Amino acid sequence: MKIISIVGARPQFVKEAIIQKEIRKYPDIEEIVVHTGQHYDSNMSGVFFDVLNMRKPEYNLGIHGKGHLEMTAKMMIELEKVMLKELPDIALLYGDTNSTLAGALVCAKLKIEAAHIEAGLRQEPKDMPEEINRVLTDHISNWLFASSQLGVINLGKEGISKNVHFVGDVMYDVYKEMEASFEYSLLEKLHLVQGNYIVMTLHRDFNVDNKEILESILSEVSRIAKELPVVFPFHPHTRKSVENFGLGSYLKDILVIEPIDYLNLMGLTKYALKIITDSGGYQKEAYFAGKEACILMPDTSWRELVECGANILVDSHNLYEAVFKKRSRNVEEGLYGDGHASEKILRVLHT
Repeated sequence: MKIISIVGARPQFVKEAIIQKEIRKYPDIEEIVVHTGQHYDSNMSGVFFDVLNMRKPEYNLGIHGKGHLEMTAKMMIELEKVMLKELPDIALLYGDTNSTLAGALVCAKLKIEAAHIEAGLRQEPKDMPEEINRVLTDHISNWLFASSQLGVINLGKEGISKNVHFVGDVMYDVYKEMEASFEYSLLEKLHLVQGNYIVMTLHRDFNVDNKEILESILSEVSRIAKELPVVFPFHPHTRKSVENFGLGSYLKDILVIEPIDYLNLMGLTKYALKIITDSGGYQKEAYFAGKEACILMPDTSWRELVECGANILVDSHNLYEAVFKKRSRNVEEGLYGDGHASEKILRVLHT
């Protein structure tokens, strides 16, 4: 069996790393990894090559920095060339990026089976690029691997039931695999007390590209930081917005640090009081670590975390209140499986 794995952004490299580790257990599976070039940050991704022994992609298409349509179209053209050369049996698609959709469309046209990992996520607004990518990918994929039971339900509502499997979340596999390697040195360096600080990440366009919204968020976080340390790994896009809008004065009480890798971020997360984030992946990692996350988003694709009380949706006006308000939590365990999602995916595909 020959599998082509298509990746294009940091979260996809993370998921591919743990899938690749599982594939190595099957001597009769040949895997080819294609990096579309959509995004890659060595500071965030390099650790997975090192710790999980992930090999470099066989193909790097170098497609990035373009509009959604042009990027997707160019990826399709180049992916078709790779598919026709390699003739895979199955293509693995991850998440909801332009790379995901491009791979799904090429597979559909060439009649190559596509397996969508992280299928069934749904989120408002329906016209956001990620939502369009995930819905279209689900409807043209042959195998759908859901991270939670809610994903299975969402697919069923759209008439998709064939070859749908709840396997759990490969990101939970990664968390369990990497937990022994989490790095805690920043706690001492930043003079943090376990259970008495907040970790915040912020990068979404709708939060940082609007001066009024960004100023309101930073004002709330500045209030929080006067009472509780707030560690803020500073995303380059957010840094640029803060500088352009002249909002640097709001950062004086916040522990602003350079972007950090997964092991350091998880080390900080494990001993934090709460998390503030607009990241899709980080809100789940907070759940894995048993921490409540305040989600700076109007909606989340991980709705089960809000419904069970693990996380709470907030906006730029009620963040301070949400952080300090004590809430009764009845958090459901096992929402994302048992840490063996990659094993289950390969078992299904190999039969």
